Amino acid sequence: MSRLSLHGLTKAYGRNRVVDRIDLTLTEGEFVSLLGPSGCGKTTTLRMIAGFVEPTEGSIAMEGEVVSAPGSVLPPERRQMSMIFQSYAIWPNMTVEENVAFGLKLRKMPSSEVRRRVGEILEVVQMSHLAGRYPAELSGGQQQRVALARAIVVKPAVMLLDEPLSNLDANLREEMRFEIRRLHDEFRITTVYVTHDQGEAMATSDRIAVMNAGRIEQCDAPHMLYTRPRTRFVAGFVGRTNLLEARIEAGSLLLEGVDLGPVARTGLTDTPAGAVLVSLRPQAMSLHAEAPPATDDPVIEGTIVERTYLGEAWDYVVKPDGTNLRLRAAAAPLDAHDVGRKVWLRVDPRQVAVVQ
Repeated sequence: MSRLSLHGLTKAYGRNRVVDRIDLTLTEGEFVSLLGPSGCGKTTTLRMIAGFVEPTEGSIAMEGEVVSAPGSVLPPERRQMSMIFQSYAIWPNMTVEENVAFGLKLRKMPSSEVRRRVGEILEVVQMSHLAGRYPAELSGGQQQRVALARAIVVKPAVMLLDEPLSNLDANLREEMRFEIRRLHDEFRITTVYVTHDQGEAMATSDRIAVMNAGRIEQCDAPHMLYTRPRTRFVAGFVGRTNLLEARIEAGSLLLEGVDLGPVARTGLTDTPAGAVLVSLRPQAMSLHAEAPPATDDPVIEGTIVERTYLGEAWDYVVKPDGTNLRLRAAAAPLDAHDVGRKVWLRVDPRQVAVVQ
C-alpha cells in the first residue's frame, strides 16, 4: 500500500530548478534515504514533504490524498508527520520526560496515557534513567535519542529526518545509525531520511534515492546501488570504483589490452556491441603475489604503483602490464605488498556493471 507519493515534484527559484520533476513512492513502513552531495535538492525535497515549502510543480500525496500542490499546501501540523532536525530542536528548559511528552500534551491526551507512552518510549530508547535531566546535561547522542523518542511517541504516519547525525563524532554516528534502524524495525514508521553520508544510508535504508542536480539518478536497494549502478554519478558517489572505457566485441568484454572474458559471464548480455563505460569495484578483484591457479575468471598481471593503508583494508593502485590503465584494488589488512611489486588481479566478471 502506498503511504507517500511524490509526482513530478519541482521547486524552482527563478530559473534555478532546485528540485526537478521527482517521482518517488514509499510503501507503508518503508525506510527511504535521499542521498547526495550538498546542493542536490534533498533537503528542499524533505521540506516540501513536511509542508514548509510550496512546490512549483507536481504534487505530494499521502494515502492517495494530495497534501501539497502549487497554491495548495496542507499545513505541517495537519500532516501526521514528525520531523527530526540536524540541531535536534529539543526544548532546553524542559526535562527529557517533558520534551518527549510535549507532542502528546498538544494533542490533549489524558495525563495517565501521556505518562504511560512516555515511559514506554524512554525504555525503548534507553533513556529512562535520565528522564529528569535537562538537555544541557546530556551528550549529543543522548539528545538525539530524546529527539527520536519525541518524534516516535506521537505515532506519526511519516517520519522525516534531516541530516540527524551530522553533529556527532564518527563513533557515535555509527552507533546511532544502527539505533535508528533498530527503532524503525520495531515501530515500522514510514521514513524519509536525508543524508550526504553513504554509510548512514546503507545501514538504515530499505531503498536509497541518489540525487544529483535536483533529480533522482537511481532509487534502489543498497546492494543494488553498489553492485549495479546505472550512471557514472551513482557509481562514483556510492563507494569507490574504477570507471573504465571498454568494448563489447564478438561476445567478449575488452578493456585496454585486457580480455575480461565472455559477456555472458558478466550479466551484460542485453548490452549491444560497441563502446561502453563500465564500473569495476576494488572489491571485485582479488590481489595475488603469485599467479593464481587457472579458472574461468580473467587474471590481469600488473605492478603496484600506489598503496594506502585504511585500517580495515589496503587500497592498492595497480598498473596492468602493457597498458595505461590504473586499477584500484582492495586487500585485507594483513595482505601487504610493496610498491613496485608484480601482482596478479583475479577479476569477478559478475561484478562488472555498465553505466551511462
